[in-house]
Amino acid sequence: MEQRISLITLGVADVARAKAFYEQLGWRGQEVEETVFFQAGGLAVVLWGRDKLAEDAGIEGPGTGAMTLAQNVRSRAEVDEVIAMAARAGATVTKPAEETFYGGYAGYFADLDGHLWEIAWNPGFALAEDGSLTVPDFSAMN
Repeated sequence: MEQRISLITLGVADVARAKAFYEQLGWRGQEVEETVFFQAGGLAVVLWGRDKLAEDAGIEGPGTGAMTLAQNVRSRAEVDEVIAMAARAGATVTKPAEETFYGGYAGYFADLDGHLWEIAWNPGFALAEDGSLTVPDFSAMN
């Protein structure tokens, strides 16, 4: 697993309210399918409904789904490799890798302290050679 983070997803109670908050701080994001993406240097900060995030990660219970670290990788096979590596190291696979609603492939694991990681291949998010991520221009996709 490369030593980098592609996205930090914050599970929020109200996406519109959270988006308005970050916009008041000067952040400019793009909203697509009830999800807001902010370019933050070489990674992205994402706002997504807390319940949806917890469901997507395959977890339930109070206090879960508040935040997920994510690493985008270059292929479906790499998703499987990283999740298997994490499991061998003692992580709990909370959701095995599978096809996603956005046309990619992803799975989740929790580290030894319960921190959630999503490992994803997303054909719509380009990765530079150094692994940095650039959020696409969603308005150009309509």
